Amino acid sequence: QVQLVESGGGLVQPGGSLRLSCTASGISFRFYAMGWYRQAPGKKRELVARINSDGGTNHADSVEGRSTHSRQNAKKTVYREMNSLKVEDTAVYYCHADGPGVALNYWGQGTQVTVSS
Repeated sequence: QVQLVESGGGLVQPGGSLRLSCTASGISFRFYAMGWYRQAPGKKRELVARINSDGGTNHADSVEGRSTHSRQNAKKTVYREMNSLKVEDTAVYYCHADGPGVALNYWGQGTQVTVSS
């Protein structure tokens, strides 16, 4: 059974920082590209970053310069460090695993990030 479990969300003040984690089980993690998506209330889910299987990353313009991403294959975990958080970063953040196959993609349950004073 495949599981992606996110953690690290919470309430933070504008300008603050958070570190999200996503731990996978049931997949050959090192072969998967891992993505972070977010969905704000009333908006579509959007891709904010993708960490390829070789560790290369791509970020959305909206978070460029304010977030870093990494993966530890031995722990089957990806991380997202978010800095200088803004109110508009408030959303549910989802982890996504994109594997080397047509049907090999999975979602986590999401973790809420709320940026508010």
